[in-house]
Amino acid sequence: MLFRIIAGLLGVFYTANGFHMLTAPEAWFMATPGAAATGPFNPHFVMDVGFAFLAGGLAFLAFAWRPNLKLIALGASGFIVFHALFHLSDLFQGHMDRAAVAVAIAVPAFLGLVITWPRKGEV
Repeated sequence: MLFRIIAGLLGVFYTANGFHMLTAPEAWFMATPGAAATGPFNPHFVMDVGFAFLAGGLAFLAFAWRPNLKLIALGASGFIVFHALFHLSDLFQGHMDRAAVAVAIAVPAFLGLVITWPRKGEV
C-alpha cells in the first residue's frame, strides 16, 4: 500500500509539472530553478519534455489506482530516471552550482524506480 501512495504522490507531481509545461511553457521555464541558466527559452523543447512528464505522471497514477499496472509505471520511470541522470551528469562536469536541482530531480526519480522495480515472483 505504501508504494501505491508514493506512486500517487509522484503521479500528481509529475502530471502537474507536465501540465504546467504544456499550458504555460514560458512561465514554467522562468519559474523553474536553473532552467534559464541552460540557454534561451525554447517552447518546442519545453513542451516535448512536458508531454514526457505528463505520460510519466499518468503512468504513476495508473499504478497507484491499479497495482496490476505497475509495469506501465516502470516503463514511464525510464524517462524520469534518465532525465535525472542527465542532471546528475552536470555534477561530474563541475557544475556544482546545480547540485541542489540535480538532487531534487534525482531523489523522486530513483524513488519511482524503486517502487516500480519488479520484486521476486512479479512479472
